[in-house]
Amino acid sequence: QAQLVESGGGAVQPGGSLRLSCAAFGFTLDDYNIGWFRQAPGKGREAVSWIDRSETNTYYADSVQGRFTISRDNARNLVYLQMNNLKPEDTGVYFCAALSLSIASMPTPGPKIDYWGQGTRVTVSS
Repeated sequence: QAQLVESGGGAVQPGGSLRLSCAAFGFTLDDYNIGWFRQAPGKGREAVSWIDRSETNTYYADSVQGRFTISRDNARNLVYLQMNNLKPEDTGVYFCAALSLSIASMPTPGPKIDYWGQGTRVTVSS
């Protein structure tokens, strides 16, 4: 069935880097805008970064601007989130999401999201 599967999470020290991957199975990723949400312990899910289906526009939360880079490889049905200079406040579970509706900014984590991944945990701690 159609699903998104994330990988690449782990534990790193502050200042370290991780690259998250999101693979789509059962549907074509280039039909969708793709993004990442994260959920810190005890907090709600927040949008981190999104890329539109045409790769024309990318969007970032202020807290990660300049440190995170989103990219997609439609030929391989993959999306990446390169995370550099990680901070303890980046700790959380990162979810990949796909949205077929057009976007002009990062969407909210609501019912309009077509597909969700199961999440991958990122822990930034010394």
